[in-house]
Amino acid sequence: MWAMTDELDTPNPAFRKIRSFVLRAGRITAAQQRALTELWPKHGIEVPSSGDAFDLDRIFGRKARRSLEIGFGNGENLIGLARAHPERDFIGVEVHRSGVGHLLLEIEASQLSNVKVICHDAVEVLERFITPKALDEILILFPDPWHKKRHHKRRLVQPEFISLVASRLHDGGRLQLATDWEPYAIQMLEVVGANSRFTNLAGAEGFMPRPEWRALTRFERRGHRLGHGVWDLSFERRSDQN
Repeated sequence: MWAMTDELDTPNPAFRKIRSFVLRAGRITAAQQRALTELWPKHGIEVPSSGDAFDLDRIFGRKARRSLEIGFGNGENLIGLARAHPERDFIGVEVHRSGVGHLLLEIEASQLSNVKVICHDAVEVLERFITPKALDEILILFPDPWHKKRHHKRRLVQPEFISLVASRLHDGGRLQLATDWEPYAIQMLEVVGANSRFTNLAGAEGFMPRPEWRALTRFERRGHRLGHGVWDLSFERRSDQN
């Protein structure tokens, strides 16, 4: 379940194989480790070795609007959304086991049935296991900005990735992004804005005010105290008929 390879083996040879993350041996609490063992079978989604796409209606036991959050950290935002919208389903994708364990504990404590967790590379999840137009919303909140210029190729928001995102969203679906690194915000604005399948809901303003649905995390609160800015973007997936 937790194995990761250095290169992304995808069926599309044109797709970039550079990881946007580095797996580090972070500290896992005893409670998080127990959650990974005991709660994963209940709330986790295993990546199938067969390569077959997920049957999300079967996994959730219903048809519903679905959001997927990439790199959910400790899951604070995802839990808040799931509590506020029991009529919707939420999928969290994260590679760091401590964050996965923390979210599993929160799901169980809140007795939520509309949240599932995937511990895997989000690019590969979208590429291999999510069918076209299966999602109503994709959230990418505070991805690693990879500050150094030589590392910019590792940034998640790249033209080919945004094309993949567009293919997995329903017509009218939303792509929501946020970052506290202004140069990355500008790149996001340019890259997604250049994709003809997306319309910027902020119009000429480019960036949106902080949306009420997005949880104000302790890291963002600390950033506010230090005078750091945050940039939010919201894009709508255009209909293929347009």
